[in-house]
Amino acid sequence: MDKKEIASQRLEELEEELSKTKDNKATNKHLAKLRSKVAEAKRDLVEAGKRQHGKGFFIKKTGDATVSLLGFPSAGKSSLLNMLTNSRSKTAAYAFTTTTIIPGTMLYNGAHIQILDMPGIIEDAHLGKGGGKAVIAQMRVSNLVVFVIDATNTWQLDSLMDELKGLNIHINEEKPRISVIERKEANGIMVEVNKSGMSADDIKEILNAFGIYKAIVKIWDKVSEDDMIAIISEKAYYMRGIIALNKVDLVADGNALAMELSKRYGMHSFPISATTGHGVSALKNGIYENLGIMRIFLKPKVGGNSEPIIIRKGASVGELASKIHTSIIDELKCAFVEGPSVKFRNQRVGIKHALKDGDTVTFIKER
Repeated sequence: MDKKEIASQRLEELEEELSKTKDNKATNKHLAKLRSKVAEAKRDLVEAGKRQHGKGFFIKKTGDATVSLLGFPSAGKSSLLNMLTNSRSKTAAYAFTTTTIIPGTMLYNGAHIQILDMPGIIEDAHLGKGGGKAVIAQMRVSNLVVFVIDATNTWQLDSLMDELKGLNIHINEEKPRISVIERKEANGIMVEVNKSGMSADDIKEILNAFGIYKAIVKIWDKVSEDDMIAIISEKAYYMRGIIALNKVDLVADGNALAMELSKRYGMHSFPISATTGHGVSALKNGIYENLGIMRIFLKPKVGGNSEPIIIRKGASVGELASKIHTSIIDELKCAFVEGPSVKFRNQRVGIKHALKDGDTVTFIKER
C-alpha cells in the first residue's frame, strides 16, 4: 500500500467516525479533535497526490500576476488561451485534449499576466479523480480564477464550486481575521478577542489538536469550527474569481444568461465566444480589473519613455520604492506625484501616500 492509499484510508476512517458522532455539548470537544484530524488527513492526501504526479506538472509563477483557466473538458479553455495570449494550445472538439498545464502570457495595460490553461476538471476531482487534486493545488498559486463555462451546460459552474469547496477554496469571500501568535511566556491559550461565535474552550481544543498550547489568540470575525481548523492547518484558500461564459453563440440570449450567473454567484460574468472572439476584449479588461493591480510610471528622462511598474491597487509610495529596490526606501525623503491620486501636478507627498492607477512618480532622496 503506497502513501496515497494509506492517507486515503485514514481519511475515510476519520470521516466515517465524524459522520457517526452526534453533535451535542458532550461531544463538542471530541468533534473538534476529529475535525482537526480530518483536516490533517486531507492535507496528507493532497501532498501524497502531488508526489505521485511527479515533476513537470507544476508551473513556476512568472510575470506580474497569474490567472488560472478552470473548467470541465471541452468548455473551451484551450481556445480561450489562444485568444488571450500568444500561445498555441492544442484544441479539438472532444474531451481531455489538454492533459498538462499550458502557460501563456497576456500583455495588457503594460502588465505581463501569466495565463494557465488547466487540465479539464471532472466530477469528484477533489477526491483525486482525474488528477483533480493536483490541478487544484496548482490553481492555488494563482491571483485569479477564470471559470470557463459552456453556455449550453451552466450546471458546470455548480459542480466546479462544489469541487473547490471540498478542498477549502473560497471564491470571492473575505478571509476571516484570525491572529494566533505562539508565545512561550503565555499562560496557556489566551483568547483576547473572540467574535467567532465559538466558546474559548472550543478554540483551545482546536489549537491543542495542532500542538499549539501557548498562544495569544484574536478572532475578529464570525467563524465556524471547520473554517477555524482549515485556517490553522493552512488548508483554507481565499481567491478572486470571474466567469467566462463561453459558446454564447450557441444560446438564445448569452447576455441575459451571463447576468443571471453574476447575480447567483456574486461574480462578474463575461459572455464570450472563444472561437469567434466575441467578448474577449471585455474579458481581458475584466481579468485586469479583478487582479487588483495598477500601473505606476516613473518620471522618464528627457525624450525617453517610461514602462509602467505593476503593483497592487492602493500601494503607497514606500511600497513602490521597495518593489524597485530595497535600498531606495532607506534613502527616500519624499516624492513628487502627478496623476489621479493628487490634486495638482508634481504634488509633494510622503512615503505613506496611496497611489492610483496612472500616477507618475519622481523619488526624492535624502541628501
